[in-house]
Parts: sequence; structure tokens; C-alpha cells
Amino acid sequence: MGIINFQGKRTAVQKSNSEPILVSDYMTKKVVSFKEEQPIEEVIETLINNRISGGPVVNEKNELIGIISEGDCMKQISESRYYNLPIDKNNTVGKSMVREVETIDGNMNIFDAANKFLESKRRRFPIVENGKLVGQISQKDVLKAAMKLKGNTWK
Repeated sequence: MGIINFQGKRTAVQKSNSEPILVSDYMTKKVVSFKEEQPIEEVIETLINNRISGGPVVNEKNELIGIISEGDCMKQISESRYYNLPIDKNNTVGKSMVREVETIDGNMNIFDAANKFLESKRRRFPIVENGKLVGQISQKDVLKAAMKLKGNTWK
């Protein structure tokens, strides 16, 4: 009698999890934000104490009006040092922040967000819905999503 079948035992076909992983699933919802009238020294202390590299600037209606980073604060320190003066107490976030801010949609796929990070060389993107700041996603958040995915679906 000959061999009938070379295929061994068949396993059940696993369904692939085709639901997209969204930015809103991994974004930080409790965002450290700043006001336009805050002094730079206060921002520097907040960045250091919270171990963050920057944050969004919002108005009283929680609408995004800019973003401030460590680099923006460093410029102020550098200028003060150049003129051999202490940091100006009247130097505010509004004078140092970047007003043109790129945002990411909370419904964007996390992998598309990763590509946007690579293309823009930014460290964080605010997430805005209906003009209001609802969260922020960082490169680290994208890495966390990738590691969680690795454990579930990557081989």
C-alpha cells in the first residue's frame, strides 16, 4: 500500500486581526500644556519635572495655538548668555513658541503616524478634534504600539 497523503495534520486557519490600530488608542490624553502668557522659566521647570521635551500651547478655550519645545527654551537661554544677562522674566511662551503646528488625526493608523514622524522629524504631534486639544502622540507611543503588536500578531 502506498502513501496516501504527505500533508500532515492541518491546523485551524487563524483569523488575522484586520482592525487598524489607531493613534487614539495610544495617544496621551492627559497632556501637559502651556499658556501663551507663561514665563519661559516656568516652562523649563515643568519640562524638567515632568521629563518631557515639549508640549502644546493652548488658549483659555483649550484650542491649540502653538507648541513649545526644549529647543525653543534653549534659544532663550543662549540669547541671555550671549548678552551675559539672566533669563528675562518678561520672556513668555508666546514669544518663543512655534505657531504653525502640524497635527495628527486621532483616527489615523498608527503605522501611518510612524511614517509621518519619519518624514517630519518631529518628536510629538498634538491631536485636535473640533478645534480642541484632545491628546498628543509621541514617537515613544508609536514604539509602544509596535511592541504590543509584536506580541500579538508578528511572527
